[in-house]
Amino acid sequence: MKIIMSVGQCNPDHSALSNFLTKHFDCKIIRIDSTQEAITSLQKESVDLVLVNRKLDVDYTDGTILIEQMQSDTNLRNIPIMLISNYPESQDEAVKLGAKRGFGKLEFQSDESVKKVKEALML
Repeated sequence: MKIIMSVGQCNPDHSALSNFLTKHFDCKIIRIDSTQEAITSLQKESVDLVLVNRKLDVDYTDGTILIEQMQSDTNLRNIPIMLISNYPESQDEAVKLGAKRGFGKLEFQSDESVKKVKEALML
């Protein structure tokens, strides 16, 4: 079973994302609200993939902050992270920072999104 961390999703988006992931993968989803909570959790437990919202619901901070912090930490930089965003320019920025290309909320059921997650999970 794969462990996926979902960071910064509002309730409806977290529910939709969880439904998408559990429909296609044998996984456990850990819900995290903030960047600091994510970093603390990642330092304590192993996860296979981090999915971070473009703007965190709890305080509207940018999800790329988590990407930058993970990439600057030698213990966390090898954990795959993807941005959840419908905006191509946001996806481009996340990839430049070291994330794998993610997908948007409008793409939860697409075959391409399934393929991206499958590749990130190395399945």
